Amino acid sequence: MTGRLPDNIAYFARALRKAGLPVGPGDVIDAVEAVQAAGIGSRQDLYWTLHAVLVRKHEHSVLFAEAFRLFWRRRDLIEKLIAQMSPLAPERGREPPKAGALRVREALSPAAPKPRPEQDETVVRATLTVSEREVLKAKDFAQMSADEVAEARRRIAVLALPDDATRTRRFAPQAHGRIDPRRSFQRTIRASGGIDLAFRAPRVRPPPLVALADISGSMAEYSRLFLHFLHALSERRRVHSFVFATRLTNITRELARRDPDEALARASARARDWEGGTRIAEALHAFNRHWSRRVLGGGAVVLLFTDGLEREVTPDLTFEMDRLKRSCRRLVWLNPLLRFDRFEVRAAGIRAMLPHVHDFRPIHSLAAMEDLCQALRAGPIRAEDPRAWLHRAG
Repeated sequence: MTGRLPDNIAYFARALRKAGLPVGPGDVIDAVEAVQAAGIGSRQDLYWTLHAVLVRKHEHSVLFAEAFRLFWRRRDLIEKLIAQMSPLAPERGREPPKAGALRVREALSPAAPKPRPEQDETVVRATLTVSEREVLKAKDFAQMSADEVAEARRRIAVLALPDDATRTRRFAPQAHGRIDPRRSFQRTIRASGGIDLAFRAPRVRPPPLVALADISGSMAEYSRLFLHFLHALSERRRVHSFVFATRLTNITRELARRDPDEALARASARARDWEGGTRIAEALHAFNRHWSRRVLGGGAVVLLFTDGLEREVTPDLTFEMDRLKRSCRRLVWLNPLLRFDRFEVRAAGIRAMLPHVHDFRPIHSLAAMEDLCQALRAGPIRAEDPRAWLHRAG
């Protein structure tokens, strides 16, 4: 193959590698040979030929689609190259998904070189020096660059999850414990003489986490951060995720996607009331009626993520909160409004919900996530009883 197409395929593969796809030099050679053998006649032909060679996992398709759209649209590059290979007129590209756009744009746009400081300038201003890690802890996921998102995911991946394993009703083979009659009988028969005892003990496993996340308009700037946190937790523990604004939506399957951008894009598409009104009582009623018996077994811990700004506060809100608290082992209310130092319990919805939770904590950054994991490990602290907020407000 002659012309600029092989070079552009190599540059495109390099951009995919920067965006996070496992593309190597051998893949570039295979892609060039595949394009030559396929006889490209349209944009779609080139797209699917490169997709078949360079994409190995389904979760990488979203990043590939965004990279293809941004790379091959420059100055109608693809139309000019295809015109050299085929007399067929190229087709218009399709509308790509928005997931992964930030990472792909930064992969395609190389960073400008930083100006080198002069040798004579040796003064360091300590007042303008801030630790990058501390900045990352307080930064919103939605405002992070591609490198910062990758670093934040690594930080979340190494978070020390709560060591709150509980005993279940099922038994597992153990070196000590109760005698297991069935296994003891089988081992004795195989031994052909003498009694060979086997033991069992209750199985210990972490309880499931159930998240109820408010995605109404007042929570829009915090929802993405919390869903990233749930996506990371779901890779290592059983997490049942629900979102609500005007109605309740189960997004557990959507967050099971490996790529976080694709997972959040699918969750946003499923929850049609995103950034809508707030109906906390109706959402809790739907959960208690249809889902509580399915997901609150095994001593589940419920993470309620909302600011508590209910439209109409009725006795139903108090009733549903009390019912939810009695159905789970622990109910933790995560309220982003606690990030403000002058937060006070004034809203009627917050006053109605506070007596029915075990913990009342902020959640807006990586530091808050670390504090949450430590709090779940330590258990409820009496000095931080949520009802104390009501006494302060009078």
